[in-house]
Amino acid sequence: MYVVATSGHVDHGKSTLVRALTGMEPDRWAEEKRRGLTIDLGFAWVDLASGKNVAFVDVPGHERFLGNMLAGLGPAPVVCFVVAADEGWQAQSSDHRDALAALGIERGLIVLTKTDRAPERVEAVTEQVRGELAGTGLRDAPVVAVSAQNGTGLGEFRSALDSLLDGLPLPDPADRLRLWVDRAFSVSGAGTVVTGTLTSGTVRVGDRLLLLGQGRGRSVTVRSLQSHNSSVESIGPTNRVAINLRGISAEDIHRGDALLAPNAWPTTDELDVRRMSGISFEDAPAEIMVHAGSSSVPARLRPFDDDHARVQLSRELALIPGDRLVMRYPEARVLLGGARVLDVDPAGLTRRGDSALQAAWLAGLPDTGDAVAETKRRGAVRVARLHQLGLVATDTAEPPADANILRAGQWWIHRPVLISWAGQLRTAVERLHERDPLSPGLTRGAAIGELSLPGPELLSAIIKQAQLEERDGSITVPGRAAGLGAAEKSLTTVEAQLTKNPFAAPEAYELDDLGLGPRELAAAERAGRLLRLEGGVVVLPNAPALAMRELARLEQPFTTSQARQAWGTTRRVAIPLLEHLDARGWTRRLDGSKREIAR
Repeated sequence: MYVVATSGHVDHGKSTLVRALTGMEPDRWAEEKRRGLTIDLGFAWVDLASGKNVAFVDVPGHERFLGNMLAGLGPAPVVCFVVAADEGWQAQSSDHRDALAALGIERGLIVLTKTDRAPERVEAVTEQVRGELAGTGLRDAPVVAVSAQNGTGLGEFRSALDSLLDGLPLPDPADRLRLWVDRAFSVSGAGTVVTGTLTSGTVRVGDRLLLLGQGRGRSVTVRSLQSHNSSVESIGPTNRVAINLRGISAEDIHRGDALLAPNAWPTTDELDVRRMSGISFEDAPAEIMVHAGSSSVPARLRPFDDDHARVQLSRELALIPGDRLVMRYPEARVLLGGARVLDVDPAGLTRRGDSALQAAWLAGLPDTGDAVAETKRRGAVRVARLHQLGLVATDTAEPPADANILRAGQWWIHRPVLISWAGQLRTAVERLHERDPLSPGLTRGAAIGELSLPGPELLSAIIKQAQLEERDGSITVPGRAAGLGAAEKSLTTVEAQLTKNPFAAPEAYELDDLGLGPRELAAAERAGRLLRLEGGVVVLPNAPALAMRELARLEQPFTTSQARQAWGTTRRVAIPLLEHLDARGWTRRLDGSKREIAR
């Protein structure tokens, strides 16, 4: 399916053209039929001779319904710009032209209607329309002259439309889903139904989606799908689609809400934009209306310069860099112009000069954003976030080889930032060792806090860059032996005593008298100079091997008392030493009193 929106001045024959092409009535409301005036969006469809299925979104032309017109044009990739031959270019023709320029629509046809009333004006009006559209994407669009009343030109219109659609780039059905809702209503026996133009992704029966509306996002389930009154199991872009939702009432859904693939789209109420058409941001009012997709949201505009500004929305929308916005005065039915989203997670403006810095950064960005620039700005960013922003094609993307960006797990890191973090970490570790020689090193938590890292997963890459190592959860200098400072002499005394009698572990009061407390003993153990057993028993690291040598001389199995006597020590030392040998698998306990050497 292809989706085509109409556009043009009120009463220039947009709805009549759609009616003649499709045989369907696009005006849905009794008031529209009574007044002969399109007020809201209308929908109709037709199959071309080539087999292409075309859905028309018929928009109102009157200035009072500018918001409805923008809701129809916003998601549409193709437009039929209608101008009546007997009247030529009119006031709302300019409004619709400005809307097309703001939205960046570049595919379409120019349709001269009511040619039966003024056949002699076709050439002059064609020249006039070409001049008015010269600054838009429709400047070179084909022109077709038709009369819906007598049917002339409709065949040429269908052929021109068919040719235009042949060159239309087709969206990827595998892209993430985003559907801007343009209608919500209840159907007896079915429940809540929403409709919209699906321009991105594929929706399937049973899918769980996020409905982003005027309140918090809500999870909903797709109960059934229809397109052109036919039930389908799945549907992709670009299509008009009606979605029957479970889990929400129609009263809770409004035009401008969006159905999204869960966790696939960023949402924001603050964004930075670039002017693409219309008046300078410096000349624009602070209070504006912003149109995106089918939504219309009050907002505040803070200019950085003529072409860049910050926009504060009254509610969150699902937007990414590259999306187009239309801005208008909040009360008057006049467009300010169009803008392109550059940044949906902008830096705070808290210090003098921040606005100028932000403007300079934005000026260097391409219209669709830049993954490398985003990484350099933040220092490090998850690849999944870059993918969510639409800046890389997949969440496994590698950085460009010449971008000075490194891939570390699920992150891109700007190399100078990685080097800076590594230097800070190395300094912090070395200072800790100088300040506290007994310390095993900097804990991971302390290191993450010291560097204010955006994610703990980055620490491993920083440790490697800093040429440090992690031992037992502490970050330290490679090969460093923990010093004991003033306690070094006392440790040497204990080592000498235990060398003479390996199982004569000093009593707790003896260790205290020597100034060897828990921190000093732990440091000595990390350095491989002591082994601490349960109950505060301290021996040399080779004590277990010496103990096994003595146990091997005993008749197997042996008792605790026999082991104690073989070692020439007390139960205070023998029991924790035996339990240590059990834990290492060197001995095996048989019952409450006997053990044997494990074979």
